[in-house]
Amino acid sequence: MGVGQDKTVDVLVQAREAYERGDWVLAFDRLHGADDLDPEDTMTLATSAYLVGNVDDAVRALQAGYQDSIRNGDSLGGVRFAFWLSLVLILRGEMAVGGGWIARAQRLLESEPEDVVERGYLLIHEFYQHLSRGDVARAGETAVRVVEAGRRFTDHDLIAQGLVSQGRLLIYSGRVPEGLALLDEAMVEISTAEVSPIIAGMVYCAMIEGCQELSDFSRAASWTTALTTWCDAQPGLVPFTGQCSLHRGQIMRLHGAYDEALAEYALAQRRYQAEGTPAPAGRALTEQGDVQRIRGRLDEAEAAYQKAAELGHEPQPGLALVWLARGRTAAAISAINRLLAEAQGPVHKSWMLPAAVEILVSAGLVDQARQHSEELAGIASSFGNSALRAMAKYAAATVHLASGETESALSNARESSRIWSDVGSPYESARARVLVARALRELGDEDSAATEFAVARRTFAEVGAAPAAHEVDQLLGRTRPGGLTEREVEVLRLVAAGRSNHEIADLLVLSQKTVERHLSNIFTKLNVPSRTAAAAYAHEHGLMS
Repeated sequence: MGVGQDKTVDVLVQAREAYERGDWVLAFDRLHGADDLDPEDTMTLATSAYLVGNVDDAVRALQAGYQDSIRNGDSLGGVRFAFWLSLVLILRGEMAVGGGWIARAQRLLESEPEDVVERGYLLIHEFYQHLSRGDVARAGETAVRVVEAGRRFTDHDLIAQGLVSQGRLLIYSGRVPEGLALLDEAMVEISTAEVSPIIAGMVYCAMIEGCQELSDFSRAASWTTALTTWCDAQPGLVPFTGQCSLHRGQIMRLHGAYDEALAEYALAQRRYQAEGTPAPAGRALTEQGDVQRIRGRLDEAEAAYQKAAELGHEPQPGLALVWLARGRTAAAISAINRLLAEAQGPVHKSWMLPAAVEILVSAGLVDQARQHSEELAGIASSFGNSALRAMAKYAAATVHLASGETESALSNARESSRIWSDVGSPYESARARVLVARALRELGDEDSAATEFAVARRTFAEVGAAPAAHEVDQLLGRTRPGGLTEREVEVLRLVAAGRSNHEIADLLVLSQKTVERHLSNIFTKLNVPSRTAAAAYAHEHGLMS
């Protein structure tokens, strides 16, 4: 063996070792540009390229592997390369080209034995084709066949992918405990470390997304921690890191860590951009909008929802709740009724029903709200997770309070607050405490109500939920003169201190446009024509301290 051959062997050994330990950057560096790779090393190059974000290099390597396989008369090898080509291209959004490679793989299989593992891989694409056409029954049958093929050939990729596909379909059909059991089983496959990295990443993300849709936050948090560890162990990993940040942000939001959640959502958007798949950033933008809405920053929330819609993500029901907060009640009602009519199955409905109850009660449509509250209670009972039960109890308390059924409202609100506290969600627990306080006040126990209001008010202040804090102030009769918000009072104080719009923007970390909007609102609420008159009002009404 010559010196050049020795060097080539060393490079291949280094690449293979790097690949085995998840160092995709080094594996790609060693293999990129190398000549005469065998099929296994070509697949290693393609996988490493994809995992470090070099999708074009991954596609070129897979095409080369396909061509070499066909030249050497290895049709099944060609099918494997065609499968991964189609998957990579479809993940990048090139649906037609990806579909063309699926068709090519299917033609190659026509002359091959019936029972080969490669047919199991093409069943994955068949599953998604049935799903895209809305044929859930055939999609479910196909998912079962994927698992069966995986077990027949001891192929852990097929087992994991088939289980998570089958599990999510069961969940969408309302068979939640059975579906979750299959998702957990899929994650056991991942833990064996015998699942390839691309499939592992897909299964992790599908699992956590399914838990989030169910409001099963405990399970979502556990698997998000596992996904974070998995991502961190792979230097240079690009795919799946955006969704990892999204899920971390969702857990932070649940626990009231809103600044940290917003930072994770921003990171998710940057990572999706780096992956070359900006469309999934719509979910991160919607979550961002939800946090801004809770904090009372309605313009920022609406802008985030708008961007999400532009990326093809439905920014509801958050946007309808913004409209409600702005006084556009009719628009909010129309939107939520449309969303409920379009909802496919109990999972999607469970996301819309809490907002529907809030909107309809605000509009005085209590009977309609009661129907939705009862439906939510039924879904929560069948799903069997704590957070959804807390949502159902909160909705019931809202309806009972609006109907004068005070004792029922009190018991449901207390249970909701307790569950949210156990889950570790301070904002939601405090919202339920406000209902507890209102019910206690209706029952004549003003001192106990005051205690509950005070605890809720303190929590809202700690997490920065200004609208909820303002609501408590109104209930306690401690609202600001003129109905000003906390932010408007801050702006007014600085105006009265002689600060310019530019200085106010710098001090409050706002844009000048936002400062101008706050000033316009202040002038309208106080019915004053100028900065001078507004400053005089601030001094006269003790707003300078």
